[in-house]
Amino acid sequence: MQSLPELLRLRPRRPTVSVVRLQGAIGTGGARALTDAGLAPVLEAAFRGKPVAVALQINSPGGSPVQSSLIAARIRRLADEKRVPVVAFVEDVAASGGYWLATAADEILCDPGSLLGSIGVISSGFGFQDLIARVGVERRVHTAGRSKSMLDPFRPEKPDDVERLGRWLSQLHDVFVAHVRSRRGARLRDDPDLFTGEVWIGERAVNVGLADGIGHLVPVMKDRFGDKVRFRRFGQRRPFLSRFGLSLAEEAAGLIEERTAFGRFGL
Repeated sequence: MQSLPELLRLRPRRPTVSVVRLQGAIGTGGARALTDAGLAPVLEAAFRGKPVAVALQINSPGGSPVQSSLIAARIRRLADEKRVPVVAFVEDVAASGGYWLATAADEILCDPGSLLGSIGVISSGFGFQDLIARVGVERRVHTAGRSKSMLDPFRPEKPDDVERLGRWLSQLHDVFVAHVRSRRGARLRDDPDLFTGEVWIGERAVNVGLADGIGHLVPVMKDRFGDKVRFRRFGQRRPFLSRFGLSLAEEAAGLIEERTAFGRFGL
């Protein structure tokens, strides 16, 4: 009579797809944010155990360029080390840094209504210099170094500061464009609006090469690996204290920032 361990070894192994949910703004939004540090254990676990594929469920309006780059680079390192294909499934939006995450996949699929692209860089803020003047507040800033203080929201904008910021944004944009070109290669169409920050929806995103097709996670994976394919789901956990309402102010501020980011795309 065969032992239980022997019987288990004889059972055919069901193919497993690891599903990683990447939901929300990147590198901003407090405990809710997608960060490389927060996702590192999630991604390590997803690639462990010989899955037949890793599926990324992406719904992100973007955020920090550096965190986007770090997360995407980690996904590629693990995919190459483990020799596991990665497929991105875009839900409502994969824009800006969210699209950067999608390019970590070998293949990008989306819904007919998904928003993709926004390959650009943005910086925004407020100016309060007139407000504090009306209430009689005087702003005092002392620095050592000509460029130490710039774009102070309580002082009028300086042309030199605006020009310097423009150079930074342009350099970051060049990095973003180079990354997309390196990942998508010949699949990209020669469209003059491709890297202007424009957004494409569903089939149009496929037509310009930002996505490879229309498809949803479960039916696509079943079609490729059979009806008996198993799904293991992974996601970034919230910090322990925030689950008990002990960081409500940070959580509320993060939620507002995240909703603002999604709001740029009407979501």
